[in-house]
Amino acid sequence: MEKVRVGVLCSGGGTNFQAIYNAQEAGLIPHGEVKLVVCDHADAFVLERARRVGVPAVVIDRAAVPDRAERERRIVAALDGHSIGLVVFAGFMTILSGEFAEKYEGRAVNVHPALLPSFGGKGMYGLHVHEAVLRAGVKVTGATVHYVTAECDAGPIIAQRAVEVKEGDTPERLQKRVMREAEWVILPQAVETVCERLEGERK
Repeated sequence: MEKVRVGVLCSGGGTNFQAIYNAQEAGLIPHGEVKLVVCDHADAFVLERARRVGVPAVVIDRAAVPDRAERERRIVAALDGHSIGLVVFAGFMTILSGEFAEKYEGRAVNVHPALLPSFGGKGMYGLHVHEAVLRAGVKVTGATVHYVTAECDAGPIIAQRAVEVKEGDTPERLQKRVMREAEWVILPQAVETVCERLEGERK
């Protein structure tokens, strides 16, 4: 039986894509395989990462396609065209519709750089999350992988990992620690967890 085909949606550097791909190459994702990258920025470094490892990439640039509904239509066409079974949101800056979430219910996951339900929801992405964490003065943050639903950052949680907030942290320093100690660890694990479930459902 063919492995679950994974599509990764990215907007920037693609470090989470790289973490998934590295785990796959290390044999840690036996039930899934990355078959597509979809990116909404034509100059994003994730495209170079995908090129280096031979993963096809589709660019649906926000500047070239400003209409969000049209971008979403093209994203779905790309995913369907590559028979993607699991969609992974890995730092993707286009918020997709409730219809998208319904179409891929149980087959789309997102990684969020905080311990949801804290520091989630509208406007909570990238450095904004880590700035909010530091403003709140909490001692522990982390990352969450959850299923994508129509409500932002509110889907069922698949995995979480805690990370210490240290004295003197800046948002940038905290962001790097959360990526290294949490996101890059639990995202590949969650991808395998969901791929194994999806493969079992196909039997």
